[in-house]
Amino acid sequence: MNKHKSIDHQLRATWQAVAKVYNEQAAKHDSTMATAFVLLNIDKEKGTPSTALGPLMGMEPTSLSRILKNMEDKGAISREKNPEDGRSVLIKLTAYGKEMRKVSKGHVIQFNETVITNVTEKDLDGFFKVTSIINKLIADKEIYKETSKKAV
Repeated sequence: MNKHKSIDHQLRATWQAVAKVYNEQAAKHDSTMATAFVLLNIDKEKGTPSTALGPLMGMEPTSLSRILKNMEDKGAISREKNPEDGRSVLIKLTAYGKEMRKVSKGHVIQFNETVITNVTEKDLDGFFKVTSIINKLIADKEIYKETSKKAV
């Protein structure tokens, strides 16, 4: 199969290019794309339970813990006891974290606006339709579905 016609190759190569451009922007603010992603997923008013962040972002707890520790060291977040559940911790944005969240959001908006102005609405709709179908096929375990072997 030609890698340029392989769906997974195109997805992976495109995501790597997107991650690279986001990381270049984040580096200008002494940050990373992963940190920006976390900033954008924390409720800016109420905070977010630490246990909800990983699943919300599809991130492993070990990776998330490292990022949160780094963010706390830089003063972007604080950890507070969850008043609704004393067993969990709320991750809250500090004033600095809220400012960095604005910066991150601005880069995401600029990225999206640039892409939108360079593709047709029909192509963009097709992109969202295809990615939605791929996600559904994966969620429904349809990609590598086991077929029952019939005895002959």
